[in-house]
Amino acid sequence: MKIISKVFFVLAWFLMLTPTYSQILNGEGLEIVQFNASFNNINRVNWLPSLSDCSVLPDVDILVSKNLQKKYSIVVVPTIILFNDGEEVKRFQANIMMALELKLEDVQIVIDETLMEAF
Repeated sequence: MKIISKVFFVLAWFLMLTPTYSQILNGEGLEIVQFNASFNNINRVNWLPSLSDCSVLPDVDILVSKNLQKKYSIVVVPTIILFNDGEEVKRFQANIMMALELKLEDVQIVIDETLMEAF
């Protein structure tokens, strides 16, 4: 009986830590999310919170959230996706070395252009 309760606890804990679609996107305004994997943390983009005029959502570890990896067709990490009202606007993908050759300014330009198109 003790083993069953431990297994149940581990399963419940895992399910609580696994983000679902609704926990990733609010579907309102500009939202940006980074998909990566724990083995590639060295190439994680750390400057996303410095972007303006968009919500930075929690990172998604594709090793933990395989459902989100499949849903968003993540084939390389890191991948950063910009959403506008829940619809994908732009996808930035890593190179063959699993690193993004991307600057904050590059992403901010896309955010600014997306906002201007709304007028």
